[in-house]
Amino acid sequence: MNWGVELWDQYDNLAAHTHKGIEFLDKYGNFVKERCAIELEYAGKLRRLVKNYQPKRKEEDEYQYTACKAFRQLLQELGDFAGQREVVAENLQSNVVRELHLLAKELREERKQHLNEGAKQMAVLSTAVGALERARRSYERAARESERALDAFQKADADFNLSRAEVEKQKTNMKLRSQACEDAKQEYMDQLRKTNEAQRQHYEQRLPHVFKQLQDLDEKRIKNIKNFMLSSVDVERKVFPIIMQCLDGMEQAAKSINEKEDTQLVIERYKSGFVPPDDFRFEPATGADATDSAATTHTHNHLTAARGTVSGNRIKKRGGLLSIFSSNKIIEACNSLKNNMSVDGKEDYSDLPPNQRKKKLQGKVQELTKQVGQVQASMEGLMKMKGVYETNPTLGDPMTVEGQLNECCDKVKKLRAQLRKYEELLVEANNQVCAPPLHPTARTNGSAPTQATSIGSNSESLSRSASESSVSTGAGAGAGGGGRAAGGSPESGLGGELAAAHADHTNGDHDDHNHDHDHDHDHDHDHDQDHDQDHESDFDYYYEPDLQPLGYCKALYAFEANGTGSTMRMECGERLLVLETDAGDGWTRVRRHHTREEGFVPTTYIATTLYADAHAH
Repeated sequence: MNWGVELWDQYDNLAAHTHKGIEFLDKYGNFVKERCAIELEYAGKLRRLVKNYQPKRKEEDEYQYTACKAFRQLLQELGDFAGQREVVAENLQSNVVRELHLLAKELREERKQHLNEGAKQMAVLSTAVGALERARRSYERAARESERALDAFQKADADFNLSRAEVEKQKTNMKLRSQACEDAKQEYMDQLRKTNEAQRQHYEQRLPHVFKQLQDLDEKRIKNIKNFMLSSVDVERKVFPIIMQCLDGMEQAAKSINEKEDTQLVIERYKSGFVPPDDFRFEPATGADATDSAATTHTHNHLTAARGTVSGNRIKKRGGLLSIFSSNKIIEACNSLKNNMSVDGKEDYSDLPPNQRKKKLQGKVQELTKQVGQVQASMEGLMKMKGVYETNPTLGDPMTVEGQLNECCDKVKKLRAQLRKYEELLVEANNQVCAPPLHPTARTNGSAPTQATSIGSNSESLSRSASESSVSTGAGAGAGGGGRAAGGSPESGLGGELAAAHADHTNGDHDDHNHDHDHDHDHDHDHDQDHDQDHESDFDYYYEPDLQPLGYCKALYAFEANGTGSTMRMECGERLLVLETDAGDGWTRVRRHHTREEGFVPTTYIATTLYADAHAH
């Protein structure tokens, strides 16, 4: 297939065809360019859509449900999908559009050169044909004049009236014309040979060469269009794996929606911790007016209590769990605890229902525990750095670290003070949420709660003996049960105070059952002491009659006692019981488990785990 052979006479059509081909190339380039713009616009609109539907700060609480989390994940995947559309547009712009415009420009220049060469060859052929035409006309003219001269000579020779001179004149003219005709004929023949040679070269060599170049140019254009289309497809195919990952992520997000889990989250979020109001009690009436008045009064009180329990806007009016009991002693006990804590309503979450307050306090305790751990880790690094500086003073001055250590110590003290404060509040919240209400049936038979729940009602408390003995002490002491249980822990103190107030309330209402009730608590107390003796060897429930351990610790570094008797030597990695936490002086009182040796060690040299911290996690 050769245009020079097959299309030797289609110069004009080939010139028009190559022009249309390059115009088509430009058309395809504009198509890809506009597609890039559409892809970018699509990606931009997707990103704006994702941005518009991102959860606002005030909606963060709503996005704890699985459906909302799935929608947020879907938005993230859609944003990634939009990013891949941008990648497609950028790659098409760089790999196709730019190269395509460069190719079109190059093909136009090549086509112009080839057409100029073809025009030049056509001009050469036209010149040869023109010369041939002129030679032919000269020859024809000379031939006619030669014929006329011959006719004139023949007529003059046949006319006897003409003189001999006239005849010779016609004869000479005839010879001259005949010679001129021969010369014109020869020139015409020479020009014909040259023109034919030029025509053969034009149609067999020169013009086919130009057509071959135009053919190569057009094939190059077509081949590049093919490559550009394949490149466009390849650009699209390369982002398919990531797009499929986005779609898979959307599918996984949809499958993660769990209606049961959302239902439970609704319960956890809005559960107040209150209990429904008591049943209506029948009260005999002496008359119709008294009956109507009593019914109206009791109905009004019942509905008011129900609204205070169910409605979130009136929860504050019930005063938490304390509204369940009518005893003033319980209210006084809890108010005294709140006053001792010196925390306003916003910090201790007292304006929230009991269950919600417990959740907030648990989160605060976890946050403070994490902060304490971070500061302690920083202190460990600073102490190691100080040790390195003391070992090799050329690396740095140990005193430069001292200020940072003191700052960290102050920060740890403040955080631990806040942690203890919120732990006490959490104990109070746990007792409020977990203390069983006095059911009318229980008030009839005189039974009373026998257990106060400490941090983590579903997990172990500080110790079984400490938690249960605090209730026993409160129940047995009556109005004087506001003191702490053995060990002096905040959890035991709060449990004893609430239990004491609760027991006073029960005793005030049911004097008939005091003796049996006290006997039951004494029996429980004896049982708790036997239980503690069984676990005397256990580390978590180790109990001392004089001072109960608050937790345990692990020595991070070795420490040598100063010989004054108040400090105690310890080895790196040794586990000790914590008797008293740091009171702000940088020392912690500990006891060695087996030898029962007691003393003070530097707080920064140990990693302390209090029982409250352990069970909170």
